[in-house]
Amino acid sequence: MTTRRPARPGGAKLRSARPSSNGARPHGARAGSPRPGRTGRPPRPEESSGPRPKVTALVIDSVAEALATILRFDGPADALMSRFFRQHHELGMRDRGQIAEAIFHALRRYATLGWVLQPAHPSRAPRFAALVTLARQHGLDALDPRALRGDVNAVKHALAVDLSSAPASVRAELPHWLYAEIERQYPDATELVEAIKEGAPLDLRVNSIKAEREAVLEELRAHHVAVEPSRYSPDGLRLVDKPGLMQWPAYREGRIEVQDEGSQLIARLVQPKRGEMVVDFCAGAGGKTLALGALMRSSGRLYAFDINEKRLTSMGPRLKRSGLSNVHPVAIRNESDVRVKRLAGKCDRVLVDAPCSGSGTLRRNPDLKWRFSEAELARVNEVQHAVLRAAARLVKPGGRVVYATCSLLARENQDVIEAFLAQHPDFHVVPAATVLRAQKIDVDHMARFAPYFVMLPHLHATDGFFAAVLERAR
Repeated sequence: MTTRRPARPGGAKLRSARPSSNGARPHGARAGSPRPGRTGRPPRPEESSGPRPKVTALVIDSVAEALATILRFDGPADALMSRFFRQHHELGMRDRGQIAEAIFHALRRYATLGWVLQPAHPSRAPRFAALVTLARQHGLDALDPRALRGDVNAVKHALAVDLSSAPASVRAELPHWLYAEIERQYPDATELVEAIKEGAPLDLRVNSIKAEREAVLEELRAHHVAVEPSRYSPDGLRLVDKPGLMQWPAYREGRIEVQDEGSQLIARLVQPKRGEMVVDFCAGAGGKTLALGALMRSSGRLYAFDINEKRLTSMGPRLKRSGLSNVHPVAIRNESDVRVKRLAGKCDRVLVDAPCSGSGTLRRNPDLKWRFSEAELARVNEVQHAVLRAAARLVKPGGRVVYATCSLLARENQDVIEAFLAQHPDFHVVPAATVLRAQKIDVDHMARFAPYFVMLPHLHATDGFFAAVLERAR
């Protein structure tokens, strides 16, 4: 019932309570993510203008120390990196920025890093991994020669390794099993894989209870913030930079929230109306819950269920800022909790933001691809089927359940829906394009994935999302 989420704003520049990839924490930029350009694609290091920064011995040593912990992959990289920075007060903001970028560069390109380091392994040679990572980013000449400690020839050798002989999954920077799934499922897998390698932009949702998008846009531009209206979401803004937005009045006063544009459209697919009874079945820290409450104009009843009470508690400050009064967070034991059963057949709308592999959020969570296995996928897949069945029981005749994930994999998406429909003939699919167009939202490539909702990094410059709108017969 708890979903795997994209990383929160954090690390070197931003701080927030631990919030996708889908609602347990706000969709936003990770520390160290490259700055997105106006096209939504972050520039590659070699495309950056101006002189390359010098990399000090302190930064090199710090990256090595951080990688020694993070490359064990026994916890989320953003949490481990935040703890590292809390333990190293001597690091300045510029140092922290370089360190964060290096760590996420290593995670995004971990497969080829391991390939060029052979016979060494990144987790067992974190200093060597740090040197090669920083040299790949900034060039060997940018590294403090004193910090190389006689390793210059080994680093040069690693940089000179020809990757053309590496397996396709290594060049794709993915585990073999995940690469095989993507290649089998997508005819444009090459473009998708390249997009996954890059960092993600930072998107905001304007809280329509408190402000209008144009007013917030003007306010931010008046303060010299590079920001643009999002391409699809009527409530979205996309930042060109990664500023410390937690200090902005617009954020502190609840007029904006961090949320990926694709996630905003999931809430639009639910299409809740004023006065209705709505359930966010796997609410996490409430990213989509808050979006649903705003669409309901703070009327009706909106239940936020989750088995993780700590995550629900973290919704508190965000809920207070939002100004919403119709949200009721409820910690439950499982999908069969008596508090869930009481709502059977009574709800107008139910959102199932299902637990998933998080493969659609790898631009924000590059460590996730190395921490999530096929065995874990099988376990989560069973939960997905069970959660959808339980959530559907809450829907009244004529009501709808929206099943959503931040996964790229059909096994977690289309296959789950097809299995559900085969067992529940009283439900049918409502085309996602129809639901969005009724709200004057037209998303590219909808026909390709009809009747479902699919957004992909290389097609939409968002995280990867899937959703299906299912309506119960009257």
